[in-house]
Amino acid sequence: MIRSMTGFARRERQGPWGTLTCELRAVNHRYLELALRLPEDLRGVENDARQLLGGTLRRGKVDAGLYLRTSAAAAPALELNRPLVEQLLVRAREVGGLIEDAAALSPLEVLRWPGAIREAERDVTPLAGEALALLKETADDLNEARAREGARIRDMLAQRCEGLRDLVAIVRARLPEVAARIRARVIERVAQLGTQVDAERLEQEIALLAYKMDVEEELDRLGSHVTETLQVIDSKEPAGRRLDFLMQEFNREANTLSSKSQDVETTRAAVDMKVLIEQMREQVQNVE
Repeated sequence: MIRSMTGFARRERQGPWGTLTCELRAVNHRYLELALRLPEDLRGVENDARQLLGGTLRRGKVDAGLYLRTSAAAAPALELNRPLVEQLLVRAREVGGLIEDAAALSPLEVLRWPGAIREAERDVTPLAGEALALLKETADDLNEARAREGARIRDMLAQRCEGLRDLVAIVRARLPEVAARIRARVIERVAQLGTQVDAERLEQEIALLAYKMDVEEELDRLGSHVTETLQVIDSKEPAGRRLDFLMQEFNREANTLSSKSQDVETTRAAVDMKVLIEQMREQVQNVE
């Protein structure tokens, strides 16, 4: 079943580290383009996250974000950079000896010095594992949403294919009448000229004109493209590029049919075909 390239999915997971949120947004694109946003604690999982999404999604411009809201209990502990502080105190006493009536150094002033306090290192391995699991679940949700949209597109394409098949049948049914009209028109014009024409030569010219105006081959190819499209939209493989190619072929045959048409009804049918093909093409742009 075909899938759409557009979709949205969002999931949350809570733990001792706080609340982890994952959001995925996808729109149509020629190939897979990933934009990934991660909190600082999860920078180490970027490659794994890209590989995970690349293995789950085939095409589309995907905006992926993992957001961490740390709980109060999980706030990072602060530790004193003792070697730096000791050096600061030594240098402060040296400066104090050079200045008369130097004010005492406040502990808070020492703590304000860059690097005097720092966050204690913590093990982010459990958080990284939870983040990748959450990303996988959200990607599965996104694919489910894209599959639902793909099913809607599949039904629309199948309906338009049946419409094309009906129009092909209408044009094909008119071929004998169109050929007879071409023959009668040529004979009538020859008669209007009032000149004697070799009957065998006249039949040859009529046959040549009928050959140039014949659209049987175009109708056969249109029917073949309809059959191929119906098979592709029920395939388990990504079908977007194949369908895009088929839309180009549909357009080519419909244009040729229109240019060869010598009949008002055939021309009208060719126009209706182009309308259906354009409706299909617009939807195919969104198929993975």
